[in-house]
Amino acid sequence: MKSNNQDFYFKKAKKENFLARSIYKLQEIDERYKIIKKKNNVLDLGCYPGSWLQYISKKVGREGLVVGVDITPLDNRIASNVSFLNASVLDLNYEDLKNICPFYNVVVSDMAPNTTGIKNVDAQKSVLLCEKALELADMLLPRGGSFVVKIFQGEGFPEYLEKVKGVFKQVRCFKPKGSKKQSREVYILGKDKK
Repeated sequence: MKSNNQDFYFKKAKKENFLARSIYKLQEIDERYKIIKKKNNVLDLGCYPGSWLQYISKKVGREGLVVGVDITPLDNRIASNVSFLNASVLDLNYEDLKNICPFYNVVVSDMAPNTTGIKNVDAQKSVLLCEKALELADMLLPRGGSFVVKIFQGEGFPEYLEKVKGVFKQVRCFKPKGSKKQSREVYILGKDKK
């Protein structure tokens, strides 16, 4: 059996010069739901190692801006329309992000907690990160803005989904082909912020 790191998407990402296999999850979501557009300002929470930044940077073009946030510093391979904030998302506030960019069209989050292997504990940690992502999206997105967030299914998931429905007019759950079959991760998409 092949190791998880040597799967199809890992090899494809290496061949196409993307920093991680997760690029294909965002690409599939975006192609299906048309989240990211040219000239958009996009906030990428939990952006390390940077494959989502690479994808978004190309999509928004020179007139758009991508702001990435992660607790882990990035390598220097960042495009000119990308700004990076080395910080814990849990410590961020509205003003930190407004100072970099006055408004955002899209907030995406591929954050995941350091897992323990205990499903309920990991699900609760995932929900905590997602709560922060939704709080920032609610404060930073104008009416009509979009949101994509990764969450682990488990305890707290149904309640969180209802909170997202309270902020966005259209809400969907989606498991991209790039997600590993055994993974409990799913992506929630919120479109058309109320």
